[in-house]
Amino acid sequence: MPPLGGKIASLRVGPDELLQTPLNPYAARTRTMAFSEGDASGWDECLPSVAGCTLKTETGSITVPDHGDLWRVPWQVLNATEDSATLRANCFSLPLQMTRSLLLSQRPSGWQLQLLYSLTNLGAYCVPWSWAAHPLFAVDTSDRVILPNSIRSLAIEGSSGDYLGARGETVKWPQARTFPRGETDLSLTHDAHRSTGDKLFAGPLTPSDNWAALERKRLGLRLTVHFDPVLTPYLGLWLCYGGWPDGDGKKQVCVALEPSTAPVDSLALTGPWSRSLEPGETCTWPMELRIERMPIHKG
Repeated sequence: MPPLGGKIASLRVGPDELLQTPLNPYAARTRTMAFSEGDASGWDECLPSVAGCTLKTETGSITVPDHGDLWRVPWQVLNATEDSATLRANCFSLPLQMTRSLLLSQRPSGWQLQLLYSLTNLGAYCVPWSWAAHPLFAVDTSDRVILPNSIRSLAIEGSSGDYLGARGETVKWPQARTFPRGETDLSLTHDAHRSTGDKLFAGPLTPSDNWAALERKRLGLRLTVHFDPVLTPYLGLWLCYGGWPDGDGKKQVCVALEPSTAPVDSLALTGPWSRSLEPGETCTWPMELRIERMPIHKG
């Protein structure tokens, strides 16, 4: 959907939709609306920040809105075929331009969606930035999230009602303690009655920790996100089972596997992960989604 932030609105295998369906009707976005006021579905790109924030630059103070700029603006289609597309969009809070190329191909075990990102500083001053992919994968109860064996703990960015703990604390993976004295297997998914929403981060990751997977047992599919930890060294996990958005209305039931440049959502929070581009500088990084068939679970 180029007019709506370049969103990947649908990813289907036969009749089965793999992405979170819209919570609200598709509509034009403003520069200040909350992400929850939109459709809150599909696959967007978060740049130059996931969380809304205010920060100082060489030209003064700027404000980045919730989930960044790019899901709010029309993207230009540079080229498109039946199995590929290249789109481009400009941020408005910072002078950044992103180009994203996609190539869909068939493999013996299923399908592969390759993505290549390119980011350029169009401005005349050094620009800070952070990026996270935002694919919201639909889930059924007791689907399974699989991470590399070396990942034993995750940092908490946010947890509804401090279910897993407060921001900045860590939680074990996959068996985690819950508030006040419970325990849960974070690798197993739930339905909307769970009423939880947790954002967690793994990393910095080693070069071999370059994937994360979601097994959709009812569909007999394994969805694996591959990325380059040298270029995008963190993995965000959004585990939402009816716990967001706040208030009345439809709720997300999804898992997001989010290769990221930072272990925090806000660009205003700095650390060894912080990045910037000099005027005219460009950087690129890849990402890949593999959709593979596996034995269908019965029972």
